[in-house]
Amino acid sequence: MRLSGAARLAGVIGWPVAQALSPRLHGYWLEELGIDGALVPLAVRAEDFSRVIDALMLAGFKGVSVTIPHKQAAFALCHDCDRAAQAAGAVNLLIFHDGGRIEGRNTDASGLAASLRESLGADALRGKTAVILGAGGAARAAVVGLDAMGTTTLHIVNRSRARADELAASLASQIRAKIVVFDRKDWSKAAKDAALVLNTTSAGMAHTPSLDIALDPLPKATVICDIVYNPLETELLKRARAARLTTLDGLGMLMHQGVPAFEAFFGATPKVSPALRRCLEEALRP
Repeated sequence: MRLSGAARLAGVIGWPVAQALSPRLHGYWLEELGIDGALVPLAVRAEDFSRVIDALMLAGFKGVSVTIPHKQAAFALCHDCDRAAQAAGAVNLLIFHDGGRIEGRNTDASGLAASLRESLGADALRGKTAVILGAGGAARAAVVGLDAMGTTTLHIVNRSRARADELAASLASQIRAKIVVFDRKDWSKAAKDAALVLNTTSAGMAHTPSLDIALDPLPKATVICDIVYNPLETELLKRARAARLTTLDGLGMLMHQGVPAFEAFFGATPKVSPALRRCLEEALRP
């Protein structure tokens, strides 16, 4: 990595942030492209978020990637947002412009869609049913991303029925797919005919309990995808693999959603490649 007094600087903000792979991801691209810059990990408490953003703008940062738990707070700071951010009510990319203007984007939706297209094919979910586990900001982005892939029906299953109903009510008019909310006790009905099951919750992340859902009701052709990437193979994916279901980890989504952030921060378009994946896999090994 090249770094001088003229370096382009950006950050990744979360609490905690030590587990974030974004510095490794962007560092790989910076080295590959020979760019004078750095992506700095910043551990920021929720109550300090807006003040830190102001300070980074004053310090000349180009922007920040935003992770848990700040995505909705980031959305509230934006002067303008893209469609995915508006739909999700959450932002994972803040771009700082002259005059103090903050642009917000949600690249989780496009990152998910790009990862699924790469792994399954462009039309793999067209006309199909997908199940989304969770109803937070990541689930909202997933609704947008899966709708863009031509999914016709989206089943939402969440611990809190009220939050899932809120998601459905707020997004129904913005997408073409039909949204149906299910209680956890009706999992067998939700799982019926599912071409994809997508975990958008943090369950299964390192040092957190696994997501406990029955796999028996799922069709044999169902794909199980987990947006968690640390560990790379969550307990949900292990069980799915043992049940001979196709599995996808969260690393593809991470890499693809990082592309527009890198473009905004450093002015170049990086490539998602097998070599990049191997580098990130190495970073995730215990």
